[in-house]
Amino acid sequence: MNVSAASPTANFYDPISKADRTAGAPRSEVKTEQRQPGQKLTPQDLAVVQELKAIDQSVRAHEAAHMAAGAGLTSGATFTYQRGPDGGNYAVGGEVRINSSGGRTPEVALRNARQIKAAALAPADPSGQDRAVAALATGMEQEAMAQIAQLKTEAANDQARPKTSALARAYGAMDDRVGKLLNSYA
Repeated sequence: MNVSAASPTANFYDPISKADRTAGAPRSEVKTEQRQPGQKLTPQDLAVVQELKAIDQSVRAHEAAHMAAGAGLTSGATFTYQRGPDGGNYAVGGEVRINSSGGRTPEVALRNARQIKAAALAPADPSGQDRAVAALATGMEQEAMAQIAQLKTEAANDQARPKTSALARAYGAMDDRVGKLLNSYA
């Protein structure tokens, strides 16, 4: 299960012209415009860099919130990067993997489901994917609670059976003695 973030403006700056882009080719295989060392950035490029820096910071904070709330169940964050006009790479999306295997017992599964849900909803601005993961965790939580209730019911039934059987045996033993006593004196 993954929780992820992607900025709605993640691809607002794309230095690859349509003529350079080949159908289906990964970005890493496509030529990008490279600035010559020492070439100054235009005011527009500087604004783009500032926006990319803000997105990078937001994405990293978003993924850090997932990791902090999901400690023990989450992996490190992986990011999707975009190269800015200054040649720097900026995180514009990311994801954190969450172990959603449940647990050895329904109680552990319940605790894990609650932690998964908390991790998914930890960022201040949960994404659609985050909300979907939280919904799945809610289903896991309900399933674990149902299993716990079933186990409690079975345990209560198991405890009630031996008492009834012992009581029935005691009455049965008394019935046998009473019958023998009556037959002896009759």
